[in-house]
Amino acid sequence: MKLIAGLGNPGVRYSCSRHNIGFLVVDALARTKGIEVSRRRFDSCFGRGVISGVPVVLAKPQTFMNLSGVTVGKLARYFGIGAEEILVVHDDMDFPTGDVRIKVGGGAGGHKGLLSIMDHLGGSEFVRVRVGIGRPRAGETAEGYVLERFSESEIQTLPRVIERTCDAVIGVVSSGVRVAMNKYNTRIMQNLSKEV
Repeated sequence: MKLIAGLGNPGVRYSCSRHNIGFLVVDALARTKGIEVSRRRFDSCFGRGVISGVPVVLAKPQTFMNLSGVTVGKLARYFGIGAEEILVVHDDMDFPTGDVRIKVGGGAGGHKGLLSIMDHLGGSEFVRVRVGIGRPRAGETAEGYVLERFSESEIQTLPRVIERTCDAVIGVVSSGVRVAMNKYNTRIMQNLSKEV
């Protein structure tokens, strides 16, 4: 069994913010795979289902971003899921908007949601599916930037970004991390611009 946790903040105020890309991806996965993410327990909204023949738990922590590890830790313990079977989908300012990268282990890179998960799991050997959101403008704080809604131009490409991120998650589940990394650790925006 795998745990797929999409990070974000609960509430309408944050629903289309850059920090909530993880929630958007989990919602899209749930729709395409027919998984209801409606159970409320462990400080989360979650649901169980199957992706590529593998039992999965899809979860959206409801603790707010900085305490995401509370939910991930509780779910992992309850379902007996080890860190190596956990996938975390999150925003990443280190990559241009729309880039999708897969990584195993490493530091938090200043991402407080990841730091919380590492604290509650007692390690960092989980899979991260990172979605680039670009950098804040000069003079803008990182906190303000991630909590802003996507720009109009970003919203136009968002469906394709979410689709590719879902494909990357499914690739990890079905083919393993290394195969998925080789396939998806490329720049999506170049591909998008060719298709527009």
